[in-house]
Amino acid sequence: MKKAFIFLCSWLLSISAGAQYTPQAGLAGSDAVPAASTRFVNWATGCTIYRGLMNIADASLGYASAGDSTAALGVADNGIVSLGDSGVAIVTFAKPIYDGPGADFAVFENGFINPANDSESYMELAFVEVSSDGTNYFRFPASSNTQVNVQAGNTTYLNASNINNLAGKYIAMYGTPFDLQELAGTIGLDINHITHIRIVDVVGSIFANASHDFTGRAINDPYPTPFPSCGFDLDAVGVIHNVETGIKSLTANTAINIFPNPSSELFTVAVATPLSLTAVLTTTTGTVLQRKELTPADNTIQVSQYAAGMYYLILQDLSGNKWQQVITKH
Repeated sequence: MKKAFIFLCSWLLSISAGAQYTPQAGLAGSDAVPAASTRFVNWATGCTIYRGLMNIADASLGYASAGDSTAALGVADNGIVSLGDSGVAIVTFAKPIYDGPGADFAVFENGFINPANDSESYMELAFVEVSSDGTNYFRFPASSNTQVNVQAGNTTYLNASNINNLAGKYIAMYGTPFDLQELAGTIGLDINHITHIRIVDVVGSIFANASHDFTGRAINDPYPTPFPSCGFDLDAVGVIHNVETGIKSLTANTAINIFPNPSSELFTVAVATPLSLTAVLTTTTGTVLQRKELTPADNTIQVSQYAAGMYYLILQDLSGNKWQQVITKH
């Protein structure tokens, strides 16, 4: 019996340890992305806000009102717009986001550190969903291992290592990163052409009106917060992998089609008007893999020798005009 008890305790401890996630910004192992990071290539250019109530259980208090949608545009600066309980922000971008190596974008909130414990912070959380058509949205699988026995209140600090795939996990000026690869294979979603990101405030109640993680567990964060600045406070959304769409033709009369895309072996470059073109294949970080002069008789790019992933195919004519497209090798 004693051995069985020891085994059970060890098993429970292993489950607990396995459920730990990355720690707070500034601690070893954290994946928080500083606002000043050179990884960011773009920021949100559009934002629509659908406010939630200050207290979802008491509509008489009215709606959140702090900030406005312009606060969520551009570089993270700790200026915010508050969503309120179950409030929603939909942000858009000048160019689509694609699934590159590692995180593809990051969401910024305005949390702050517990002065007595740098593993903890005051955090208001939100679900993150993405769309490639502005209509159908798909949520990142969020996890919360915060205890659900005692309701978090307005003075409660939470530990980031209990939280995964929820915006607001990190303190102000540090973005929570999201990797589109986690949603690969989702029917109705093109992870290499994300045009909209929807951010949905978590109602942190562990009782009525609770929000739940992907396992069905209630997500415990400060509740109620009946103030104009209640709920998730959106600062910014930074883009790490940005589709370089380029122009759609090298000249006004020259349309280009690259197909099939994705492909596992060959990409064909079809040009409406006969044209001398140089094709350059690079990695997403700019390393040149292949350079080839294309002709009507030889207008294919062989990629079977490369690893599966994203690449840039850059075309240039004799006048120096360029066209660039992201291609996917399966």
